[in-house]
Amino acid sequence: MEMPMPDARVLSRKADIVARLQGVLPMDAVIHEPHETRVYECDALTAYKCPPLAAVLPSSTQEVSAVLKVCHAMGVPVVPRGSGTSLAGGALPTADCVILGVARLNGVIETNYADRYIRVQSGRTNLSVTGAVEEMDFFYAPDPSSQLACAIAGNVAMNSGGAHCLKYGVTTNNLLGVTMVLMDGTVTEIGGGHLDAGGLDLLGLICGSEGQLGVVTEATLRILHKPEGARPALVGFDSNEVAGACVSDIIKAGVLPVAIEFMDQKVLEVVEKHAKAGYPECEAVLIIEVEGSEAEIDMQLGLIREIAAKHNPVEFRESASEEESAAIWLGRKSAFGAMGQINDYMCLDGTIPVSELPYVLKRIRQFSEEYGLDVGNVFHAGDGNMHPLILFDANKDGDLEKCEAMGAEILKLCVEVGGCLTGEHGVGVEKRDLMHAQFDAVDMEAQLRVKDVFDPAWLLNPSKVFPLGVTQARRIAAE
Repeated sequence: MEMPMPDARVLSRKADIVARLQGVLPMDAVIHEPHETRVYECDALTAYKCPPLAAVLPSSTQEVSAVLKVCHAMGVPVVPRGSGTSLAGGALPTADCVILGVARLNGVIETNYADRYIRVQSGRTNLSVTGAVEEMDFFYAPDPSSQLACAIAGNVAMNSGGAHCLKYGVTTNNLLGVTMVLMDGTVTEIGGGHLDAGGLDLLGLICGSEGQLGVVTEATLRILHKPEGARPALVGFDSNEVAGACVSDIIKAGVLPVAIEFMDQKVLEVVEKHAKAGYPECEAVLIIEVEGSEAEIDMQLGLIREIAAKHNPVEFRESASEEESAAIWLGRKSAFGAMGQINDYMCLDGTIPVSELPYVLKRIRQFSEEYGLDVGNVFHAGDGNMHPLILFDANKDGDLEKCEAMGAEILKLCVEVGGCLTGEHGVGVEKRDLMHAQFDAVDMEAQLRVKDVFDPAWLLNPSKVFPLGVTQARRIAAE
């Protein structure tokens, strides 16, 4: 993957830039020594690394504004960073950039149970949002697998989802408002503690914009009452394609589980050792969870059992206890980490129509054979958000390039069947050169013009989302 050449003019002024940043932040909030900045050289897409010029850790919206004013005045690129869990290189630095980390922005500002919202600083972790309201029997619905670590800032930037997004939606469906700082330091409030803000849907524009338009420092999030009860079922199948067909039939029947998750044999073998959830020995497993009263749960699982029976499942097992349910979900939530213990892998993130699941799973198996690389499939089957894990050897010459080529084929396939390049991981650097596979020149230009409005100098999160040549040309034109 090609990365842009650093701006020598910026690098030559490092001492001056650091001094200016130290003038607006506490000394311990500015990190600039080479052995310290290496911590920020990559995110969870560890195949690519580049130490930044410096990193800053502001503690308030006002400090974020002060940092951006300095960087804007000095022409210094800024890469916003949440918890660094991005799997698409969304927080990958350039050598001439300042990393702006929001880890110290982790407080709860306001909780309103009557109107069902919570306002938090954007560095707060996803899971700790629910932790702040669960004593009152509320929860925050989006639940990415990395929810223990990932920050709300990154969730907003990538429009993250999670296992339960089938029923509750992704971040954009649960985001009511943001405080955002523009590249020139301007602080703006969009939306708030109400359902819809008037005027243009700027909130919809910001959610999923990958740090291209501004730095989100606070977020107002929808919180919901916990359901009366929930119960998952494990359903095993003899093939990936049959499991995919079962998912399609469940959705077509009008049944709406809270989650339908898919894991294939390769993933099952690894996570079973970790979670000991009692997963059946088979080619593919669906975790299907429903919620409501006991009567509602029994009724829904009864319908799902009837649909699954038409596909000759190896096993259909309902959870019999809270402990068993926790183990089932621990296995799914731990899948990415468990797979990382046995192999290097690249996690893709394409979205397809649910009806295309059998065909796409078949083609992924064929790509695996053609490229000679194993694939582990684990994903949100209910809404067609695919997460194939392509296994490769980072120490073997040519393996990474082969992995990238195979990943590009899978993502282009997602677009060809009516889906899109990303569901929740974002474009980042991973998919930027595939944007032309989904968007024509007119669509691309519309997106570039939006960026022009919010960040005319093209200093925010450089080299992401758009093909590198396009972004370089835009930045040169802005100088």
